[in-house]
Amino acid sequence: MTIRVYVVDDQDLVRTGTVMVIQAQEDMTVVGEAADGAQALAGLRAVTADVVLMDVRMPRMDGVEATRTLLGGRDSGPKIIVLTTFDLDEYAFAALRAGASGFLLKDAPAADLLNAIRTVHRGDAVIAPSTTRRLLNHVAPSLPTPDKSSAPLTEREREVLRLITRGLTNAEIAARLYLSEGTIKTHVGRILTKLGLRDRVQAVIWAYEHGLPHSD
Repeated sequence: MTIRVYVVDDQDLVRTGTVMVIQAQEDMTVVGEAADGAQALAGLRAVTADVVLMDVRMPRMDGVEATRTLLGGRDSGPKIIVLTTFDLDEYAFAALRAGASGFLLKDAPAADLLNAIRTVHRGDAVIAPSTTRRLLNHVAPSLPTPDKSSAPLTEREREVLRLITRGLTNAEIAARLYLSEGTIKTHVGRILTKLGLRDRVQAVIWAYEHGLPHSD
């Protein structure tokens, strides 16, 4: 199956380079591009995209508003990967809350971007480990005091969730906790179910908002 990608970025050179990288892949094709959020919304009404690469800071309509409008709080619609130039970008966090499926820095290697596109197309979330750490450092001063009574998670589930916030994969978490990868998948599924969350990105956001990464 060919993954249909829509590229949104206000920098012509960045957008052109991204399109060239994607078009060189046998399993991907670019179905459109836009220079801001407003153009993207108009363009996406005319074409069908599986994945949208959404710049955050753009004129007229930024990536946060475009993501929120495009998804409208629904789980349906294209998967959105937020791209940002800045290591510490509060807009990236806002875009994730609006429903984006992941975020990456623009200076990430092309292979990471392509893997991210394939990952979100499969229905998974993308949380770049280095970006997660930067985001955590950025929002840490405003985190609330941890309240263990606010979540029905077991201590093991809280431990797994902390490791998710650090960008670890299921396999890496399994190795860290000396458990099987299947066991970790079960824990992740229970965490999402208990908290009423859609994916790992929403789990990270929940953890940030409840101070979990700093509660140990």
